[in-house]
Amino acid sequence: MRLFALLLLASLSTAVFADEVKQSDLKPLPQPPSLDPNESPDEPQVTITKQTGQTIEEYRSHGKLYMIKVTPKFGKPYYLVDDRGDGKFARQESLDSGLRVPQWVILKF
Repeated sequence: MRLFALLLLASLSTAVFADEVKQSDLKPLPQPPSLDPNESPDEPQVTITKQTGQTIEEYRSHGKLYMIKVTPKFGKPYYLVDDRGDGKFARQESLDSGLRVPQWVILKF
């Protein structure tokens, strides 16, 4: 029993000593990045324009227009996508590419 108490006391004292050493090596943290969406290059900028018969959403990345979503008042929405980056937009009925990858079950547990 005395041996157990001695080992417990020794382990606690080393943990306290290790904590004191770690606190002396601390450095201040840098400022976190801004959460302003205008400054974030990863998120697209969306501009929504509502007209009488339709709603137009323009998607831009790094200031360049790459997709337009047109939602008419009656009917299904469609997309105008600049695939090549040359400023010529092609109409797509949906963003689904139509590619269907086959998926088979190999093993089931």
